[in-house]
Amino acid sequence: MRSTRRLVAASAGTVALALALTSCASGGGDTAGETLDPDADLSKQSLTVSIWSDYYPEDLAEQFEQATGVKTTIVNHTTNEDIVAKLTASADSGIDVAFMSGQYAQALGEQGLLAKLDKSLIPNEENLYPEATELAYDEGNVYSEPYAWGTTGLCYRPDLTGFAPTSWNDLLNPKPELEGKTTMLSTDRWLAMPALKAAGYSVNTTDDAELDEAKAQLLKTKPTLLAYDDTTFYSKLVSGEAAMVEAWDGWCNYGIAENPDIEFVVPDEGADLWVDTMTVLNSSKNKEAAMAFVNYILDPEVQTWVAENILYKVPNQQAMEALDPALVEQYPTLGISVDDLMKQEAIVDLGDDTTKYVDLNAEVLATN
Repeated sequence: MRSTRRLVAASAGTVALALALTSCASGGGDTAGETLDPDADLSKQSLTVSIWSDYYPEDLAEQFEQATGVKTTIVNHTTNEDIVAKLTASADSGIDVAFMSGQYAQALGEQGLLAKLDKSLIPNEENLYPEATELAYDEGNVYSEPYAWGTTGLCYRPDLTGFAPTSWNDLLNPKPELEGKTTMLSTDRWLAMPALKAAGYSVNTTDDAELDEAKAQLLKTKPTLLAYDDTTFYSKLVSGEAAMVEAWDGWCNYGIAENPDIEFVVPDEGADLWVDTMTVLNSSKNKEAAMAFVNYILDPEVQTWVAENILYKVPNQQAMEALDPALVEQYPTLGISVDDLMKQEAIVDLGDDTTKYVDLNAEVLATN
């Protein structure tokens, strides 16, 4: 199965999280002091879970209900911006558990819309790599538990490039023979990232001069690109239309599935660490069941499905250690070590400064 998680995320355009939050209704106060009942009869509770389509087993609701007795409804959202808009449109969205990327969980947690996780009801957190509880957007996993994680790099055809790229500059300032045969991601924070990293800047910078320098590089790069492509870049590699693309690690695997000669590399300047998370809404009236759902997902057998089927790394140590070595050999990005992943920079919410990236994206994409 191929996840559309990134595909649909890319189709969102550049709706600013900060803008979404300014129009939000109150979701309730902090849950500090709220006591959950560890002996609650979960069969009397029900859940509505919102997640990206094709990012979970088709029978997940049935599996969870069979395991816990909780009647569960799963709905899909298309983008981080979509779920944020839904959760902030009213005091009670009717959603108990929502999946979203880490920087969005950070923003909603700071807004008081997410429940603090009751770790006594989530013992499976111990299955996570220790590093997965120390991520910059939510240290200690106060409001979120990680579901999948990875990084961004260069996905390429060595037979077409004639060399193994090592730098973002191989993409930003391509050799003449590669002009018209490269693509870049265009949404959210990923358009600016290669230029920021190539210049030695943080992927979370809010410095106007650094962002202006990145924009200038991106405008210089634009005429050399085949396309901005967040959805079909791996297909362009398979067909040979492209020789090198900016790609999320998991999506590069989709190209590798069709052409095993395709390779992935994180440039020497580094890249981002993206994390998709699970959160419990503060407005949920079924918090014991919601915590049980998060705990269920963190079971190694359950989370192994993610790596095996959507080819994304998961932060669950037991699940990754149980992965078939043949799968890792076939898809080397699954073998990126935690140490190497931690060398990358976690994307965090930038509050009002998020609009700087929205403006940068809009200007670069609109410029002929």
